[in-house]
Amino acid sequence: MPQQLSSKDASLFRQVVRHYENKQYKKGIKTAEQILRKNPNHGDTQAMKALIMSNQGQLEEAFVLAKTALKNDMKSHVCWHVFGLLYRAEKNYEEAIKAYKFALKLEPDSQPIQRDLALLQVQMRDYQGYIQSRSAMLQARPAFRQNWTALAIAHHLAGNLVDAENVLTTYEETLKTPPPRSDMEHSEAVLYKNTIIAESGNAEKALEHLEVVGKRSTDILAVMEMRADYLLRLDRRTEAEAAYIALLDRNPENSSYYDGLIKAKGILERDHKALKKVYDEWVTKYPRGDAPRRIPLDFLEGGDFREAADSYLQRMLRKGVPSLFANVKTLYSNPVKRDTVQELVEGYASGDLHSQANGTAEKQPNGDSSDFQASVFFFLAQHYNYHLSRDLGKAMKYVGKAIELVPESVEYYMTKARIAKHAGNFPRAAEIMEYARSLDEKDRYINSKAAKYQLRNNENEKALGNMSKFTRNETIGGALGDLHEMQCVWYLTEDGEAYLRQRRLGLALKRFHAVYNVFDVWQEDQFDFHSFSLRKGMIRAYIDMVRWEDHLRDHPFYTRMALSAVKAYLLLHDQPDLAHGPLPSINGSSGGSGDSAERKKALKKAKREQQKLEKAEAEKREAKKMSGAAKGTDGETKKEDTDPLGTKLVQTQEPLKDAMKFLTPLLEHSPGNIETQVAGFEVYLRRKKYLLALKCLLAAHAIDSSNPKLHVQLVHFRRALDSISEPLPSKVSETVVNRFETLLPQSLDLLEWNNSFLASHKASVSHVQAFLNAQLLLNPKNRSESEKDLLSTLDLENASIHDAIDGLELLTEWGSDQTITTISPAYEHEADDLS
Repeated sequence: MPQQLSSKDASLFRQVVRHYENKQYKKGIKTAEQILRKNPNHGDTQAMKALIMSNQGQLEEAFVLAKTALKNDMKSHVCWHVFGLLYRAEKNYEEAIKAYKFALKLEPDSQPIQRDLALLQVQMRDYQGYIQSRSAMLQARPAFRQNWTALAIAHHLAGNLVDAENVLTTYEETLKTPPPRSDMEHSEAVLYKNTIIAESGNAEKALEHLEVVGKRSTDILAVMEMRADYLLRLDRRTEAEAAYIALLDRNPENSSYYDGLIKAKGILERDHKALKKVYDEWVTKYPRGDAPRRIPLDFLEGGDFREAADSYLQRMLRKGVPSLFANVKTLYSNPVKRDTVQELVEGYASGDLHSQANGTAEKQPNGDSSDFQASVFFFLAQHYNYHLSRDLGKAMKYVGKAIELVPESVEYYMTKARIAKHAGNFPRAAEIMEYARSLDEKDRYINSKAAKYQLRNNENEKALGNMSKFTRNETIGGALGDLHEMQCVWYLTEDGEAYLRQRRLGLALKRFHAVYNVFDVWQEDQFDFHSFSLRKGMIRAYIDMVRWEDHLRDHPFYTRMALSAVKAYLLLHDQPDLAHGPLPSINGSSGGSGDSAERKKALKKAKREQQKLEKAEAEKREAKKMSGAAKGTDGETKKEDTDPLGTKLVQTQEPLKDAMKFLTPLLEHSPGNIETQVAGFEVYLRRKKYLLALKCLLAAHAIDSSNPKLHVQLVHFRRALDSISEPLPSKVSETVVNRFETLLPQSLDLLEWNNSFLASHKASVSHVQAFLNAQLLLNPKNRSESEKDLLSTLDLENASIHDAIDGLELLTEWGSDQTITTISPAYEHEADDLS
């Protein structure tokens, strides 16, 4: 039963609520304890005290007190509301919603409870529930504009475009006088309504509405773009042409405006002369513009392309634009254009500037200056370094010539480092990039590139030292702690991958979990914007944000990190001894081969090294505490990392289960990525989830039936089915056998099938490696011959550094002690000094 308070204590309770709202937590706790001394079982006061405790970081104690409050007063909406808030703080949104709904049953008219419930519903994408909550809030406060807009948003996100439009229209009809033009919230709301109309497919209605409301809108550019788009959709070409011309006058570098203008003019894609004439008009109108000069290179062909490319290249090279190659490399998908560009720039390098231009190249002074020559050599270095025109020997020669002319150019040394990287010489690449960094120590970009190359060379400490030059280094964790706070995903991922290559799985998993947590934070950060965007009226941006969040886990950054994390857990499952650190003498085996005495010796040494690292890390943390570095400049105490080396992560007893934390979002959000399906198969096969493993095989086969990894996995699965110790349930077995039969029929001779795979893909290094891997699985006795054949794949014409790395990993997987080191021809005559 609820306990009644005296008038004095009731006044004190209201003070507790005010203290909480004003974030005066110490005063709130003190006042609550004053009430509880007289009324020890008052549920509402206990609940408010628990809520304040949770905001002070005492979440576990707060939950205990909140449960006590509920026992004392099960029918208090305050207790249930607080219980929901505590679950929300714990990110347990499902339980929080349940608590809010129970509180709302007890107090149906409570606006705070209804608001908190609505925010959680949109966070969880429960759009039908969100519509109901927003409808109830609108009925309670119909004069409040945000309630109308929020209900429209709820219908829009749920796909009810007509209902969303009707809600906004109904509100507009209630206005007695139109809001002033300075009312940003109204301006955004009417444009938001226009986007809803457009999304419904009624371009004519959207245009009519825009003509009425657009003149009073503050977002002039958005109105112009929307109007031009609607006119083009309605095939009102004359008006659309004028609209796009107006947009180009505002920004002649926007390529989408040119696309719209050409469609409005009705010019066909194959009518190159007419297209070129349009762009030439804008070159005349804006002589300094780049887009109207560059875009025609995409569609021009033959002599017209050669003439335009000659003019464009000479113009940009004379200006010394460093981004020229990045701007034209998209042309290289066409081999003819690629060769034409190469021939032209090679001609500039030899001093032939005008013979190919037919007099059209711009005749500027100092055409043979050292700056122009350096730009030409720099371009050719990038050209021959690019994967579609790669010749690393020529690339190194040209970058060397460019450096001779401009010895202090950071960009030139960066390109030299990239060439070294593509040649497989990672130590040299890191060394050159570090020298480039030393040429401009105030440039954060080159500092980050140097750190990245050091990570690629497994120099983690050096990389962190470079990154520390641009971090505050004031809290526990130093530079690394700052990089975590700044959510520097690229660094944490590269750092984790470097540790993974070194088989230091604890630190690798530590970094991957950190990136996973960053994505969790991004997912949770949207919560505040559900109310903030309504208050500020930025509705269109809010809708974009919600839709972006829906695809957060298929972001390339997450995919790359998650695949590496799954690989780390697979290694940990296959080689449990790696939990103690890298074991050089046994890394080449799967854990079952090698001399027993040598294995024990290596394992003992690894444990000693791990203990040394843990002791050094503990001493470092203690020194930080003694120096008072646990607080930032704002005085806020920073949370200490109790497992900086990832020891707890790597000591897991269920690595495959832990891998599912990373794999599940991948399979849900990136099912079209074949690497995801490959990783899923490896995990499910080891977990003996044969039906799920087959599902991954079928998905991978649908994406790319000739994928080399899929080829090997088909053999793995056949062998696994043939060696099952306990029979599968009849329905599962029948499904697995029947569906797998479509991929690899039982009647096939696997050796012949493998040989035919090689015959179809003998020019591809990765496919040859897959053939050899499958061959060894089918006939394990021929290991030495397979190793020899694998090493010979390096001699294939199209072998790349990535193929070499994959081959090395395959040798390691086989337990081979054979490795081969080669130096790219680009380095045979390279001088050692960097200057």
